[in-house]
Amino acid sequence: MQTLKITKKADYAIIQLNRGKANAINQLFLNELRAIIQEFQADDSVRGVIITGQPRFFSAGLDLIEIYDYDKEQMEVFSLAFGQMYLELARFPKPLIAAVTGHAPAGGTVIAQTCDYRVMVDEDKYTIGLNEIAVNVGLSEDLIRGYAFWLGEGLANRYLLQGKLMTGREALAVGFVDEICPMDQVLAQAEAQMQEYLKANTAIFQSIKYKSRKNWLSQLGKNDAAELAEGNAIWWDPTVRARMKAFVDFLAKR
Repeated sequence: MQTLKITKKADYAIIQLNRGKANAINQLFLNELRAIIQEFQADDSVRGVIITGQPRFFSAGLDLIEIYDYDKEQMEVFSLAFGQMYLELARFPKPLIAAVTGHAPAGGTVIAQTCDYRVMVDEDKYTIGLNEIAVNVGLSEDLIRGYAFWLGEGLANRYLLQGKLMTGREALAVGFVDEICPMDQVLAQAEAQMQEYLKANTAIFQSIKYKSRKNWLSQLGKNDAAELAEGNAIWWDPTVRARMKAFVDFLAKR
């Protein structure tokens, strides 16, 4: 794979996001992540999965520099694949842990929020949260529901409208991450938690995971056509495009 590194342990697997230093999400990234998650869901020898990043970046979110130049057909394919990735991760029945090794805004948070447990680096310069409003990108109901599942609706609403990014300590305080630790311990702590999950009977774990997420999962994917139409309208709005272009130019110079 070009954007992921896969490590198989005795009874679980580690997916390291590995697309450049920032792990920005493009079409190939989505295709490969979806393929490996589907493979691991069907593989009984893989009882759990850890998703991690690289030092300093879990994922910086969408690769706006590339995606900005997608035509309408490419953008529709990308949007559908992004939504399907989210559904597949949220519905993944086995233990799923995020080892958040650095920045995880926007799309990075989308991946992390599907997980059962999140370990994040304890350094204030690294942040997590759905800050799409700040970069002129829309959000689907599915993504908002997932955020609210962990934060509660009131706090999620406030943070979404502010485009707030949380440090690890802030995310821990509101229950969005479960644990913070130094960079060199993040993956090890995620693996320790995986070992705890794997002590449970597989059928019982999956049953409880499904039941605890049932209200959230039952609402997912209900408005796909309407969401896609709305998202396209926002994406191609000339005013939004102009602001996004300024942000893309800023990113390209960094």
